[in-house]
Amino acid sequence: MNIAFYKYQGTGNDFVMIDNRTKTFPKENTDIISHLCDRHFGIGADGVILIENHEEFDFKMIYFNADGSQTFCGNGGRCAVAFAKKLDIIENKTNFLAVDGSHYAEIKNGIVSLKMIDVDEIKIKENAVFAYTGTQHHVELVENLDSFPVFEKGRKIRNSYDFPGSNVNFVQQIDANTFRVRTYEKGVEDETLACGTGVTAVAIAMHKTHKTKDSSISLPVEGGNLEVSFTEEKGVYTNVFLKGPAEFVFKGFINI
Repeated sequence: MNIAFYKYQGTGNDFVMIDNRTKTFPKENTDIISHLCDRHFGIGADGVILIENHEEFDFKMIYFNADGSQTFCGNGGRCAVAFAKKLDIIENKTNFLAVDGSHYAEIKNGIVSLKMIDVDEIKIKENAVFAYTGTQHHVELVENLDSFPVFEKGRKIRNSYDFPGSNVNFVQQIDANTFRVRTYEKGVEDETLACGTGVTAVAIAMHKTHKTKDSSISLPVEGGNLEVSFTEEKGVYTNVFLKGPAEFVFKGFINI
């Protein structure tokens, strides 16, 4: 089968996007997902995103990690919004469905602002914070982030959690409302250049542990800059928005 695909990236988090409104893509075949994401023998990406029709929403987003597992991806969601606009499914605002529920988003001049799920359960550990922001996230403050062994430490922590494990975010505070982040992602099983659900977890964790009083947080990642804003009341975080660029890279065709 010869399929068309579109490559998108959001602060270096890159995705193979497929218009699956005809439902012809064999999404049950995880070997195909892994092959598409393979950077040596496939297209190369952190994940695969399918766009499908939905009766109640503008579209449905289905996200696969590079290993074929399904979850939600914040930067993937932002790229899905940009892709839906390219397909003329939406204009500048949308409500779409993903595995963790419905999401509202706006797009303007290539910048996508995506509403994330509310976060009301945050576990503060001795040296870390755990939160679910569409997928599982471990957040840990470190020093000297440039030289920190993200892969080695991240893999160890990721596997210390019960199935399905946890993404791991290492954080260095830059100033009162700026936190630099590097993330080891489960499913990719490597460090990625950015993680949208990850920086969302970082922003909430830093506020929850009183490292910042601000409700709009700047989050430099390896692939650029992201921003997270929220409203907090009695420990519950609502109106959580992830904001950043989502860019079309190229279109191609591949036999699967």
